[in-house]
Amino acid sequence: MSSSSKRCLKLLEKCKNMKQLSQAHAQAITCGLGTNTFALSRLLAFCSNPEHGSLTYACNLFKHIHEPTICICNTMIKAIFLKGETFETLQLYSTMLSKGMYPDNYTLPFVLKACAKLQFFYSGELIYGHCLKLGFVFDTFVGNALMSMHCGFNNVKVARCIFDEIPRLDVVSWTVMISGYVQMGDIETARLLFNEAPVKDRGIWGAMISGYVKNNCFKESLYMFRLMQMSDVEPDEAIFVSVISACANMGALDSGIWIHKYMDHHQKFPLSLRLSTCLVDMYAKCGNLDIAKKLFDEMQQRDVVSWNVMISGLAMHGDGESAIQLFRQMEKDGVRPDDITFIALFSACSYSGNALEGLRILDRMRNVHNIEPKSEHFGCIIDLLVRGGLFEEANQIIQTMPDSSNPSDEAIAWRALLSSYCSSKQTKLAEVAAEKLMQLEDHSGVYVLLSNLYASFGKHYDAKRIKQMMKSRGVNKAPGCSSIKINGEVHEFIAGENSHLQMEEIYLILEKLDKQLHYTGPSPYS
Repeated sequence: MSSSSKRCLKLLEKCKNMKQLSQAHAQAITCGLGTNTFALSRLLAFCSNPEHGSLTYACNLFKHIHEPTICICNTMIKAIFLKGETFETLQLYSTMLSKGMYPDNYTLPFVLKACAKLQFFYSGELIYGHCLKLGFVFDTFVGNALMSMHCGFNNVKVARCIFDEIPRLDVVSWTVMISGYVQMGDIETARLLFNEAPVKDRGIWGAMISGYVKNNCFKESLYMFRLMQMSDVEPDEAIFVSVISACANMGALDSGIWIHKYMDHHQKFPLSLRLSTCLVDMYAKCGNLDIAKKLFDEMQQRDVVSWNVMISGLAMHGDGESAIQLFRQMEKDGVRPDDITFIALFSACSYSGNALEGLRILDRMRNVHNIEPKSEHFGCIIDLLVRGGLFEEANQIIQTMPDSSNPSDEAIAWRALLSSYCSSKQTKLAEVAAEKLMQLEDHSGVYVLLSNLYASFGKHYDAKRIKQMMKSRGVNKAPGCSSIKINGEVHEFIAGENSHLQMEEIYLILEKLDKQLHYTGPSPYS
């Protein structure tokens, strides 16, 4: 290779934008490198860069290559996939096969990722067959992609078979398999697999911590976070988001404050938009609205999620007027609201008893922001109207709801109507709503609400009849659950279970309290 050709190749490596690349490309042709495989690969690789590449340029270049090598095709497949052209990735793979080219362990991972992203189950199984025939199932990179694809298809059994067949598992293999079990809700198997992992990097810890959060095991996620700190693995932003979310859902304010201080102390973790939003949500849900407001006001950048979190926080604390004012400010700042924004606003109107404002917001949602209400919105609106005593308007709203192919969507609105009627002691209307709801779903809440309503009016025969109906239809009531935090430890209590270690002492205290409450003599404190 001549010195000018070498200089040209070095020039290709130094390109920073498409203008420089096109100039280097022209020089490459002048130097006789127009058909050089390495030069073409570098050109295509640059075009695949999501930030400053050009897929159009790459495609035009690829069309003029008469006999592309497998290396060129692999680079092009990667470029197309990274630019988000998922379907075109599979088309190019099909073209490769039609020309008699065999894929290798660089081709297959991107093609399998494309199948997973498109949810093309049949194509994925077909390419799985190619992997088996060519012997690439035992390759770590291809095996990881196969596992990830099958987990995406909710076929964790096949993913586990592939996992067990890979001779050299890496940390990605373990992370993918743990995430697959988490996705299926099998958190116990995920934890067993986590315990078996020979090397636990940040990715594996993150998969397990976020897995606990996704499966509502918030206490376990915080415990896992403490174990990770003891193993000297530094958390990243995604892990902090998971544990802050766990604190928010548990109401564990002390733990949330500690994590916040930990992030402030370590300069490696500046408060990004995502982290700031999570902290605002955590403080609002844990009852410290002042700090939530302060953090929100200090945010240099806000997206629709940030606004939604703050509006929801204000609504949750019964400050409906402030929530509506914040929404108006959101509109002034040019941030487009979404579905969740309006659910928060309807809740704010409901908590503040402002039914007419709720109807005005519904009109604005439809006619100004062009967002059609869904079943969740109708549920909130109906609850709002019934709380305000506007029963006729609530009936009109539910009658004008668009038909849905999914009965559970319609049930959300009727459930809200039934709950509101029961709260308002509207027995006749509640019976109509309950009858409709029983046609749509077999949920214990319908029977419980109606039974409690009858009992509150002294209609014990009807209350017992509803309970018998529930039993005869095989509808089971989910046990109640409560939790309390003492000295930094969260204690959970589930109705009907006696698994707590201090259950005997708890019952003794309850018996004493019960005796004091029924004591009719002079006050022991007088």
